Amino acid sequence: MRFAIALLLPVATFSFALGLTLPLMRFERLFILEDRPSLVDMVLVLWRDQEHGLAVLIGAVSIGFPALKILLTHVAALSGGASRSLHFLSMVSKWSMLDVMLVALVLFAAKTSGLAAASVLPGLWFYAAATLTTALAAFLCARRKVLR
Repeated sequence: MRFAIALLLPVATFSFALGLTLPLMRFERLFILEDRPSLVDMVLVLWRDQEHGLAVLIGAVSIGFPALKILLTHVAALSGGASRSLHFLSMVSKWSMLDVMLVALVLFAAKTSGLAAASVLPGLWFYAAATLTTALAAFLCARRKVLR
């Protein structure tokens, strides 16, 4: 189990970094205009367009909570579950799939609006992989604590 956790956490961290910086989707408008935003780009554009509340909300849910979950999972794995990180990890884990759902809703809205054609790019796959590997690593850390 320790080997699995030791393998999952670096994969989750690396995938999360790529998921934030690589383009998530390709939006084609009017057959000639194309956008390939990353998650960080989306948040920065919202902030620049004076949509501060939405930028903070999406930044917190899609960047902040997952980053905190990865950090707490690292702490729980290194401490063997002896710290309070497992308690905080269980609180943060309740929000873990909200970020993927948010990105999926944006993709769905773009596809069904008829104004743009959208397709998935590698950033979304890395982001989803980070979410799944972090959830599995957190589960294994909690299970390891119970088995002690």
